[in-house]
Amino acid sequence: MASPIPDQFAAKNILLIKLRHHGDMLLTTPAINALRQRYPQANIDVLLYKETRPMLEAHPAIRQIHFIDRNWKKQGGWQKFRHEMALISAVRSSHYDVVINLADQWRSAIITGLSGAPVRIGFAFNKRDNAFWRWMHNQLVSTANHNQLHTVEQNMVALQPLGISAEGAKASMHFSLADQQKVQQVLADHAVNAPFIVLQPTSRWQFKCWEDEKVAQLIDALAADGRTVVLTAAPDQKELAMIANIQSLCQTPNVVSLAGQLSLPQLAALIDAAQLFIGVDSAPMHMAAALETPCIALFGPTKLQHWRPWGDNNRVIWAGDYGPLPSPDAIDTKTDQRYLSAIPVEDVLAAARSFLHE
Repeated sequence: MASPIPDQFAAKNILLIKLRHHGDMLLTTPAINALRQRYPQANIDVLLYKETRPMLEAHPAIRQIHFIDRNWKKQGGWQKFRHEMALISAVRSSHYDVVINLADQWRSAIITGLSGAPVRIGFAFNKRDNAFWRWMHNQLVSTANHNQLHTVEQNMVALQPLGISAEGAKASMHFSLADQQKVQQVLADHAVNAPFIVLQPTSRWQFKCWEDEKVAQLIDALAADGRTVVLTAAPDQKELAMIANIQSLCQTPNVVSLAGQLSLPQLAALIDAAQLFIGVDSAPMHMAAALETPCIALFGPTKLQHWRPWGDNNRVIWAGDYGPLPSPDAIDTKTDQRYLSAIPVEDVLAAARSFLHE
């Protein structure tokens, strides 16, 4: 561990690294927002996987996004090496004062180490307890209590060497005016008027999903209350098939599907305009929480402590309250089993009604 960074240290160029999934990227925004508050004049850049760029591309605090494209490796060793070298060159020429590596990959550590930044912060992961990892970072932050922390809080801990506390950590999701206008047009095309509910029952992992029959029953019950439900999903064939099946099971015509039709920032604009969001453990659920749209999150065998919606306007309904669940670490992520099946429709409906009548 290095000596503390002096209070008068003024960062001019900051790079934050996180190489994970869409939801993980959204959960870095409290750290980005806290850095902006602490260093209002600084340039803040992010390094992420290319496909997750939509989660952060409209964030007003971010100057530039560097990315790693997972398709580089398909181009062959030499081309991949050239891409990596170009990335390292771009990072070095940005003259960062601070690099904050929130990732646990060797690749992120090497980029941190080669950045030339005088302050290079990383996590002291147990699996990376070696001289090379320590050499790449000159400030290592303990992960001893990560098990008790939400992912947002874990990210915020990395800012401790800069004297930034996790207090008041606030996530945010941003979209452009064009995204908002596109969503208004799509809603008008489907004759959807406010208020409406956004329901995203899909995940790329089946084990995180509720049964289609129960989703359909919930939609029918909400429609019977006079509510309009808008279904959303990623443009993935499995997810689109699931949405089509749910629609076929619905008795009500009062349901609209925009599944696969919106980009992530457009989906954010839709969720922002909604009266309520209902979904499973997924990036859109984190988006709803960040946008402060009332959110009902259905959870199965996921580490709730790490992944529950971050914010105040949320309600978690956990399958573990209705029956035994396997350990999150023991899940075969490719299974078709839906571990949310114990959650009754009535309880989700009651939670929805309580939000809608507030």
